[in-house]
Amino acid sequence: MIIGKVTGSIVSTRKQDNLIGNKFMVIEPISTMNGEHSQLVAIDNIGAGIGEYVLVAQGSAARIGCGLPDSPIDAAIVGIIDDIGKLV
Repeated sequence: MIIGKVTGSIVSTRKQDNLIGNKFMVIEPISTMNGEHSQLVAIDNIGAGIGEYVLVAQGSAARIGCGLPDSPIDAAIVGIIDDIGKLV
């Protein structure tokens, strides 16, 4: 799981059927958690907004966590952080 900041949204008019109705957000991991990605796209089922810090699950945990175990999802927003503290 990583912590990141929502920096934008993605609009996709055509996508796989079981992804219809879902919102996708661009996430920039905080500097201490960059790893191999500078940005990633995550499905958002909890209503995060641009500028908010979020918890992002990846891999099979992302698919299961958002209730779409058979969907092509690699990252999902699973929580909105109220206080980022000293991490930023």
